Amino acid sequence: MTVPRLTTALTGPLKELESHILKATTGIEHWLRLQWQDHAAPFYASVDLRNAGFKLAPVDTNLFPGGFNNLNPDFHTLCVQAAMAAIEKACPDARAIALVPENHTRNQFYLQNVEKLARILRHAGVEVRIGSLLPEITAATDIELTNGTTLCLEPLKRDGNRVKVGEMDPCVVLLNNDLSAGVPPILQGLEQNVLPPLHAGWATRRKSKHFAAYDDVTKDFAQLIGIDPWLINPYFERCGKINFHERKGEECLEGYVSEILADIRKKYAEYGVTEDPFVIVKADAGTYGMGIMTVKDPSEVKGLNRKQRNKMAVVKEGLEVSDVIVQEGVYTFENVGEAIAEPVVYMIDHFVVGGFYRVHTERGKDQNLNAPGMQFVPLAFDEPCSSPNPGDPNCPPNRFYSYGVIARLALLAAAIELERMETPDTAPAP
Repeated sequence: MTVPRLTTALTGPLKELESHILKATTGIEHWLRLQWQDHAAPFYASVDLRNAGFKLAPVDTNLFPGGFNNLNPDFHTLCVQAAMAAIEKACPDARAIALVPENHTRNQFYLQNVEKLARILRHAGVEVRIGSLLPEITAATDIELTNGTTLCLEPLKRDGNRVKVGEMDPCVVLLNNDLSAGVPPILQGLEQNVLPPLHAGWATRRKSKHFAAYDDVTKDFAQLIGIDPWLINPYFERCGKINFHERKGEECLEGYVSEILADIRKKYAEYGVTEDPFVIVKADAGTYGMGIMTVKDPSEVKGLNRKQRNKMAVVKEGLEVSDVIVQEGVYTFENVGEAIAEPVVYMIDHFVVGGFYRVHTERGKDQNLNAPGMQFVPLAFDEPCSSPNPGDPNCPPNRFYSYGVIARLALLAAAIELERMETPDTAPAP
């Protein structure tokens, strides 16, 4: 089964939403072209979507995507063409790129992602070498990957206001490292073009800022195609100064949970949705599915036991959580076999280059699927997200096209988000 089944009725608002999107395809693409003239798309991104049948919305946007190995191999040419466009914007005469990965030398799936990304860039016509930040990488080190390929890690070295990998002096430094622990000194104050920019890392970026930008984008888009923006946009609020260990900020959190649940109930009543509203409480910075919980009653965030508080208090790199985002939970009614599934859409520059389904056999339709035990169905998107068939409303690529549109709205929001952020030359070092 390459296309997950949607277990909710296909005659509900989502079918209506898809119909609006398909009918407005020409207007949507024209509107997006105009947006990309005013806003520079990030080099690449991935967007986690949730399809509730009555609602289709993004729940996370990653500016340092780490799953290129999960894309359909048939879309490799699309990736290469999009990479060519992105590289030309970053450095028109680019000959060499230093790719800086995460320090996950034991994570075979992540390393396969790095190898696939490097291959895409090489096929786009540039020399690529992997510049590692690991102190133990002091010379070129080959790592054999389980898919039969080999990845060569080399030390990233500073030379004045530039970094090099071996003798290669790159035009562009491409980060596949989200800088959760801060920006290391070796990357600060470079004269080379660093992409994504340093302030896109989790040392400074906040999910609440992203969804504030997304809120603005969806208002304009909804007016363009004549829909209720709530159908593509989750409610959210930010709660700062949280300390889960010391039980500080619980009243703030409880208040926002109560407020958003009430707002969701009104919308559910308006659209005849019989499911129970829920919210997701998660760290305002960080990835890897850490520091996340599903909440259906405000009292649940005030009486957390020690295990729950410890889980919420720390995220990647052992960083303590002080700010959280309370986000409307969006159900996923998609399944691959018996496993709950959610689509993930990948983009390079402003082009959709593919996607896959994240599936989890031990998680429910109201839970975060980005958790240990998750699997991927890389061939799920067996057609590009850019080839709708308005004449056949049941054509599977139509849903993929809708996914591509919503993902590009999130990408546009990320572009606006980065423009709004301060762009310091440095950020806190680890």
